Amino acid sequence: MAILDADYSALDYENLASSIGLKTKHMPILMKSFLDETTLLLEALEESIEHKEYDKIRLNAHAIKGSAGNLKFNEIYEMAKEIEFEAAKKNSDFEYKLYLEAIKRAMNTISLSSFV
Repeated sequence: MAILDADYSALDYENLASSIGLKTKHMPILMKSFLDETTLLLEALEESIEHKEYDKIRLNAHAIKGSAGNLKFNEIYEMAKEIEFEAAKKNSDFEYKLYLEAIKRAMNTISLSSFV
């Protein structure tokens, strides 16, 4: 799978809330929680990539994949899934850092300003 160039800046939070069975009023806290938790997971993922700790890479990618999938951030989900899959194989040739950077770029397009 190729690295995806995801842009969630035009995300319709009302439709997103509806698609996951929530009221729009619950989205700000859910999105803040997702952003905070995923930021920590990305830091842990980066560290585990630096140290070639494939089990930790897999676990961090799995957690990111799950959260992103639950919120319909499909491109983040797919890239995290690819990282998880390759780490499970302990593939030292895989471009983990490139995928990590693509996920970070995608995360940077998610904004809470729609709720202000």
